[in-house]
Amino acid sequence: MKYSNTNKNMHSLGMILMALLLTPMAALHAANPSAKRPNIVFILADDLGFSDLGCYGGEIATPNLDSLASNGLRFTQIYNTARCWPSRGALLTGYYAQEIHRDALPEVFGGARGVRQPWARLLPDYLKTAGYRCYHSGKWHVDGKALDNGFDHSFMMNNHGNYFSPAGNLIDDKPQAPKPDENGYYATIAIADHAIEHLKDHAANHADQPFFQYVAFIAPHFPLHALPQDIAKYRDKYLSGWDAMREARFGRQEKMGIVSTTLSPLERNVGPPYAFPNVLNKYGPGEVNRPVPWTELTEEQHRFQATKMAIHAAMVDRMDQEIGRIITQLKTMKAFDNTLIFFASDNGASAEMMIRDGGHDPTAPAGSAKTYLCLGPGFSSAANTPFRRHKTWVHEGGISTSLIAHWPAGISARGELRHTPGHFVDIVPTVLELAGVEKPKEWKGEAIPEAPGHSLVAAFAKDLTVPRESLWWLHEGNRALRMGDWKLVAAKGDAWELYDLRTDRAEQINLATKMPDKVNEMEHMWQAQTDRFTALARKTISGVPPSKGNKGKAEE
Repeated sequence: MKYSNTNKNMHSLGMILMALLLTPMAALHAANPSAKRPNIVFILADDLGFSDLGCYGGEIATPNLDSLASNGLRFTQIYNTARCWPSRGALLTGYYAQEIHRDALPEVFGGARGVRQPWARLLPDYLKTAGYRCYHSGKWHVDGKALDNGFDHSFMMNNHGNYFSPAGNLIDDKPQAPKPDENGYYATIAIADHAIEHLKDHAANHADQPFFQYVAFIAPHFPLHALPQDIAKYRDKYLSGWDAMREARFGRQEKMGIVSTTLSPLERNVGPPYAFPNVLNKYGPGEVNRPVPWTELTEEQHRFQATKMAIHAAMVDRMDQEIGRIITQLKTMKAFDNTLIFFASDNGASAEMMIRDGGHDPTAPAGSAKTYLCLGPGFSSAANTPFRRHKTWVHEGGISTSLIAHWPAGISARGELRHTPGHFVDIVPTVLELAGVEKPKEWKGEAIPEAPGHSLVAAFAKDLTVPRESLWWLHEGNRALRMGDWKLVAAKGDAWELYDLRTDRAEQINLATKMPDKVNEMEHMWQAQTDRFTALARKTISGVPPSKGNKGKAEE
């Protein structure tokens, strides 16, 4: 059959349109040939250590998350940004936080109060074009209001300093009058309550539409606040100390195949990232601000430190219990099988030690509303097993997160590991691919820059490496680049270190002096990427004065 030029053009156009229509179907087929467009639930913890979950080597009771892992996937090399607000910006936009004024660059300010460019839309804005209903419950820490950014309903928890009070929280971006009696309130339960309320409403009134549910717990972020019955389960569990806890967790991780590395020795001289000299005096003789050998501590210090870890464990345990309630609701509304559930943490466990908000009463029961305790560098190091450093640093302990993916209708693997490196910037392209949404080239007449993330959908089907040039980090002068299995990293003011992550994710064998050419190559790549982000960020300057930009000490 002969075609005229017009017919040829029409045929070509038809082929292009057909390819675009088939792209989302191909994505679903790659995960599972029988899958339908899924609902999405993304559950985010706050300051959770890499090894805190049972399915990542921990001893804390997390049966609901462990069940999701045993019937889905565990990713072992997924990264966040080392801090709360940059991670949330990256997670919900698909851009590095520095590109969108949500973290600072060497020559462009930005941070927790930075304002995103109009084109840096949140994930719900794109999902709504495909008919998704979108719900938020929990911590926000993104600029703007939830409903203005595509969510249909939101429970915004602004009170991060007291788990036992709802003061300051918003529903659908509007303040709510607090009840006279706050007895019985606990933040983790309240977040789950509202998430379940959204899901029930969806089942009753919008069952013909898919949904995106973003559940952002504040647990186990300080202050260490937990319910007495949850603390009781762990009261004496950690008296053997952080050294023994790390060894035990590492042994389980090795058996699970989570890591292939040595266990990093504790950095005994590395304490909190910010200095608050009066904190030790306020906490009393039981407190220490370095992960010294457990055998060197007094019995009083043993009890004080073990109690803090018990409260941290109780907070994680309670979060898992509430996740179980959300799962039950998904099953009740017959949405569980075709819901892709992700679980991750916004950064590593925290070595921070500070007292703020309502202050700390040392005479009150530990973990109660009148106390303000922080985990500290000893048990934070154990929570981040087997890695070095903590939240705010971009060594592996600060940026490595567990990532569970569970989707019965779309992921046929059960209990398998995925070792491909990935980053929070990959979540948006992953979700959009599965939802069948092609990201537009512009937003309200303004061109949308190319995003750095890559879809992880192909890794749902088998353990493969998602191709990418590099992964990049910068936070408060701490900087890193991962290229393949090579990682270049430096704490603020320090020289570059070079590690081969194939066998040394614990970052113990610094190859920088032996391989200066590799250091030079990766340093140039890090700088080139930094320059690209700087050029993009300079086009639109955030409305925040430089003096109020990246305020690490005041913003969590």
